[in-house]
Amino acid sequence: MNPQLHDVETLTGTYPFDIRQSIKTLRLNRFLWRMREPATRTLWLEDRTAAYDAAGLTDTERDLVDRADWLGLIQYGVCFFVLEKFARVVKVTNLEMYASMRGESLASFLTTRRVPGAV
Repeated sequence: MNPQLHDVETLTGTYPFDIRQSIKTLRLNRFLWRMREPATRTLWLEDRTAAYDAAGLTDTERDLVDRADWLGLIQYGVCFFVLEKFARVVKVTNLEMYASMRGESLASFLTTRRVPGAV
């Protein structure tokens, strides 16, 4: 284990993406990364089962994607950068993802940011 991650699991809300997570979630991360390709997007939008079968996703992985469970996907070990690819497919902004991960509405989340005119 990376010594910099020693006891990281004791930090509430911390879900490091390391080599172990990368290996565990390789299929799912590849699937989400490929969402940048028109053919992959089209297949998923038209026939999710075929898309999931082609990627070899487990029932758990399929459920996380179907529900766009942003926090669940991060906790499962998905890399945030591939979530961004998927979020664009389902027309969700990064700010909406962050709010969802915190269990908040976008409006509520924006009140916690220092963004002039955001609310």
